[in-house]
Amino acid sequence: MASEQKVSETGESIITTIPVDEGKEVFKKCNDIAFYRRQKELQHGSSHYRALMDTLVLSERGAQLKLVHTDTEVPLLLQVCAVQGGIIRVKINELQPIRPRYEVRDVLIHEPVTQQLTLEQADADSLTLRWEETQSQVRIAHCPFRLEVLCRGEVTATLNSEGRLCFEPLKDPPQHSTSSQKEEEDDTSGLWKEKFRQFVDIKANGPSSVGLDFRLHGFSNVYGIPEHADTHRLQDTSAGEPYRLYNLDVFAYKIHSRLGLYGSVPLLLAHKPERTIGVFWLNASETLLHVDTGADHLVKRRRKAAHTDLHWMSESGIIDTFLLLGPTPFQVFAQYAELTGWQALPPLFSLGYHQCRWTYRDEADVKAVDQGFDQHEIPYDVIWLDIEHTEGKRYFTWDSKLFPDPVGLQDHLLNKNRKLVVISDPHVKIDPDYSVYSEAKDLGHFVKNRDGNPYQGSCWPGPCCYLDFSSPKARAWYACMFFLHKYKGSTEALFVWNDMNEPSVFGGPEQTMPKDTVHCGGWEHRELHNLYGFYQHWATAEGLIVRSEGTERPFVLSRSFFAGSQRFGAVWTGDNVASWDYLKISIPMLLTLSITGIAFCGADVGGFTQDPDPELLVRWYQAGALQPFFRGHSACQARRREPWLFGEEVTSLVRRAVCERYCLLPYWYSLFRQAHVSARPPLRPLWVEFPQDHQTFAVEDQYMIGNALLACPVTDPGVTKIKVLLPGSGECWYDTHTFQRFGGGRTVRIPVTLDTVPLFQRGGTVVPRKVGAGTCTADQWLLPFTLTVALDTKGCAEGELYVDDGHSFNYKSKKEFALRKFAFLHGTLSCSCADDTGTFDPESTVESVRLMGIRKRPTAVTARVSGGSEDSVAFAYEKTTSLLTVEGLRLPVVQDWLLQIE
Repeated sequence: MASEQKVSETGESIITTIPVDEGKEVFKKCNDIAFYRRQKELQHGSSHYRALMDTLVLSERGAQLKLVHTDTEVPLLLQVCAVQGGIIRVKINELQPIRPRYEVRDVLIHEPVTQQLTLEQADADSLTLRWEETQSQVRIAHCPFRLEVLCRGEVTATLNSEGRLCFEPLKDPPQHSTSSQKEEEDDTSGLWKEKFRQFVDIKANGPSSVGLDFRLHGFSNVYGIPEHADTHRLQDTSAGEPYRLYNLDVFAYKIHSRLGLYGSVPLLLAHKPERTIGVFWLNASETLLHVDTGADHLVKRRRKAAHTDLHWMSESGIIDTFLLLGPTPFQVFAQYAELTGWQALPPLFSLGYHQCRWTYRDEADVKAVDQGFDQHEIPYDVIWLDIEHTEGKRYFTWDSKLFPDPVGLQDHLLNKNRKLVVISDPHVKIDPDYSVYSEAKDLGHFVKNRDGNPYQGSCWPGPCCYLDFSSPKARAWYACMFFLHKYKGSTEALFVWNDMNEPSVFGGPEQTMPKDTVHCGGWEHRELHNLYGFYQHWATAEGLIVRSEGTERPFVLSRSFFAGSQRFGAVWTGDNVASWDYLKISIPMLLTLSITGIAFCGADVGGFTQDPDPELLVRWYQAGALQPFFRGHSACQARRREPWLFGEEVTSLVRRAVCERYCLLPYWYSLFRQAHVSARPPLRPLWVEFPQDHQTFAVEDQYMIGNALLACPVTDPGVTKIKVLLPGSGECWYDTHTFQRFGGGRTVRIPVTLDTVPLFQRGGTVVPRKVGAGTCTADQWLLPFTLTVALDTKGCAEGELYVDDGHSFNYKSKKEFALRKFAFLHGTLSCSCADDTGTFDPESTVESVRLMGIRKRPTAVTARVSGGSEDSVAFAYEKTTSLLTVEGLRLPVVQDWLLQIE
C-alpha cells in the first residue's frame, strides 16, 4: 500500500490521498465496467427489436408506438416528438416497468414545446411522419427497427442503424435458489453486484443499462462531449477505449486520454460544410461513447459514403435523446440553449483577472498580495481563499487565528472595488458541535447508505457526510446558508468556489461516492452521479441571489458540471500541470466546453501543480488573457508565483498581457451578452465561423474570440516563428500589433518574441476597447472607449457594444442597458441604437478611433453628434500600414453620431 501527503507552507499535513495498491489502476478501464462488457456482446448489425406499426398513436405531443424484443417479447414504448425550433426528441422506456426508471430532472429549463407530426406514409414495413415547420421527416422501419431523420429529403441520421439498441428491464431481486444465487454471484456479467479492486457495488435493481447506436450520414468531423484532456475533434475509438462520461477527481490528469474528468456534457456536434447537427444524450448515469468515423476504411469509400457511427451506452435510466438539426453551428447552439438554458450573464468583475493559491495563509498574506498588484501596477479584481481559511475545514466558518476580522478584510478589498472568493465543498465534517452538520443531519439532508443511515466518506476534514443536493429542500436550505446573518463574517463582496463536487471521496471507488448510496426519492447515486456538481452549483448560485434579495448577479465557479451548468456560472479544467503540454491541451479543452454551452470557462494559468519556468508562465498568462475565465492558481507545494516574483522582465510581460485583457473587456462583456441571449460562445473554433472551409475543421491551436479576433497563443518553448491559418478565401485580416494586412484563405509565418501574442482582427469588424486598464474593472470602466475598425475588401465594417451597470439584474428587470451598433459604410462610421428598449446611460464617450485599411490619406475628418453641428477633428495617417487614427473625439456612447472620412 502507498499513500501521498501534501504539506502546506506552514508544514501542516493537510492531505492524505487514498491508499492505492501498488501497480493497480485507481480508475476503471472500459473492460472493468460490467454494462459495457454486456452491451459489447450484442451481435453487431443484428437488431433485437421490431416496431409494431399498428400501435401508432398520434397526438399534439408527438407519436408513440411499441417496440418488442424479438426473443424475450419484452415491450418498450417509443416516443417521437418534433420540438419547436428544429429539434427531434426520441424517448424509449419500458412500457410497464416494475418500478419507475430514473428520468433526468432539472436540466431542461421547461418541457419542450412540441409541433404536430402528421402521418405521411404507412405500410407493413415502414411509416413516415412529417414535420412541416422544418421540412423534416421521421421514417420508422418495422423489422429490424430503425428510425431515420430526413432533412429536405436527405437522410441525416439513422438510429439503431447497426442494431445496438439495448434496454435491460428492471427486475426484482433474485430469490436464493441455486440458479438465482449463481446469477447473483456472477461477477463476470455484473448483474446484481460488481467488483472493482476492493469495492463491491450492490445493485438493488439489477442490470438496467441502456444503449443506442446512431449513424450520422455524410459527417466525418465530430466534436463535443466534454470533459476530456484530448483533441477538439473527436478521435475514432473503434480500436480502443470509448470516451467516458463519468465525473471524477483526477489529479494531474493524463492528456490525450478518453477518461472522464470533472464534468460531463453529453452533447456531440457533427459538422460538414452543408450542415451542422447535434446529438444530445440526456442521461446522468455513467455513460460511454464509441465513435467510429470510418477512418480505417476511408480510402475504400467514395466521398459521398462518408459517415460517423456513434454508440452511446449508459448504466441506467432511459433513452432520452435530442437531435438538433441546425443547419448552422449557431442554430445548433441556440437549439441546445432552448433546451438546457443560456449562459448566465456574469458580473463584470468576474471577467477581470483572478489571483488564487492553495493557500494564502492569513489576512496579512492576502493584504500583502493585494498590495503587490498595486505596487507593480498589475490590475486584478478577485483574490481567492482555499480550505485553510476555515476553522478545521468546516465550511461557512473562519479560522479565528488566521482570519480574525474577515469583514474587515473584505471591506479592505471592497474599498479598492475588489472581491473575495472562498471555497465551499459538498462534504460536511462530522462534528455534532458544528451547526452545519447538526442542522443537515436533523433535517435529513445527507446522502444515505443502503441501510438508510447517512453515508460517511472521507475528504479534507476527515470523516464527512455529503449533502444531497438532488433534494430541492436540501438545496433551499443550503442556499439560505449564504444569508449574511447565517454566514458570519461574510459580506456582499464575498463570492464562492465549489470544488471537490464530483463528488470527491478519498478512499471511495474511483475516489468518488459508491453508486449504491441513496438520494432523496429513493434514487441510487448511480442514476444521477453526473448531476451532483450541477446541483451544488445551482444551490450556491441561488444562495448568492437570495442573499441580495434577487438584485445582484452571483459569481460561482464549479469544478464539476453537467448539461445546463452554464445557467449558474463558470467552470475550469481542474488540476492541471505546469508543463507546455498542459498549456497546449487547454485550448482544445476550452473550445470543446464552449461549443457545448459552457461558455464561461478557463484553465489554471501557470498550471496548478509543479513549477512553471518563466517562459512558460509568461506564455500561459498571454493565453489566459485571451480566454473567458482568467485565473492564476497554484498548489500549496508549488513555489509562490505572484507575477512579480520572477524578475522585472517577467513582471513587465505579465503586466502587459493582463492590461491588454482589461482594455479588451468591453468586447468580452459584449460577447457574453451575445452568449446570454443567443448562445453564441465568446470562444469559437475556427470551423464555427468558417463552416465551409475544410482547413479549419481540425484546427485546435488557434481560435476566434467572437467573430472579430483570431488568437493563436504561443504554446511551445523557444520558438521564433509560428504558423497561423488565416481562414476565409476573400477575407482580409489585420495584425493587431503591427496593423499589417493579410489576405484570407492562407497560412502565414509570423515572427515571435517573448512579448509577442499573435492576434488578428478580421476585416469587416469593429472592436470596442477601453483606453487604459486601471486597477480593476470598476476603475477601468470609468475610462473612455476606443474603437478599432478593420475594413473588409469592400471597405465596410460593423460591430456592437453592450453596457449596463455590470453587477445587478436591472438589465433584465428594468431594461437598464444600452446596446449600440457601429457601422462603417461609404467612408462614414456611424453609432446608432441596436435595441431601443434599453434605458441605460453610462455617460461614457468614445475618445479615439483607429481605422485599418484606409487606402489613402483623407483630406478631412469631421464628427457630428445627432442634433449638433459638424466639427473637424485632428487625425494622423500612416501610409505604410494604411492606418488612420482619430483622437480627442468625446463622442457620447448612447447618442447617435457620425464620423465622416473625406
